[in-house]
Amino acid sequence: MRLSRRPSDPGQTFGHAEAGIVLVMIDREEYWKCGFVIPKGAAEEIRSRRIEQFRERIATLEPFFRDRLGELRDRNDVSLLTGKVDRLKQWSHPGLLCIGDAAHAMSPVGGVGINLAIHDAVAAASILAAKLTAGSLRDSDLLAVQQRREFPTRAKGSKWGCKTKGSGGSSLVQSRSQFPFRYDYRNDWPFLRRIPARVVGLGFGPEHIRTPEASRHRG
Repeated sequence: MRLSRRPSDPGQTFGHAEAGIVLVMIDREEYWKCGFVIPKGAAEEIRSRRIEQFRERIATLEPFFRDRLGELRDRNDVSLLTGKVDRLKQWSHPGLLCIGDAAHAMSPVGGVGINLAIHDAVAAASILAAKLTAGSLRDSDLLAVQQRREFPTRAKGSKWGCKTKGSGGSSLVQSRSQFPFRYDYRNDWPFLRRIPARVVGLGFGPEHIRTPEASRHRG
């Protein structure tokens, strides 16, 4: 869902988690992009309730939203996004290379999918550019892209899959033991702010352009 942003609002992306409740807020400068995590299969039950009940639940989590929750006029202002973490066993076939979402669907939590896709593209350029130019590309070169990017993808997929699932595959919001406290990196542990930002932004095994063209520009 989307809620307008005011100058007096907190100035950074953050989240709110309590026992059984998760609200994520991403600062888009002019508005907040918000995600409210629900158990899988619970969408119809939530839709059957009055919109006022949904607004009140959001206001309870973040009171500064209370003065603009009227922007959520009805259920059409709230979209359902189903998260799924999945990967291809093989990313390539002769003449075809899958990267990004085509190779590995990621959880929407943290926006990690786009970062992994960019790293995949950079790795593919570094491995394939010169051989494509020379006309010497082989199927094994396509496989090399997967071999280079598979571990970072698995590592990040496992990490962020745990954000939306508890033990036994149950949803995080179904298990009250997952988050028995409210967390907020802004206030509770300021010295830890950079760690999740680096993991989300750079991930595991960040890539750098290593093509002949890039080397000439650096030189």
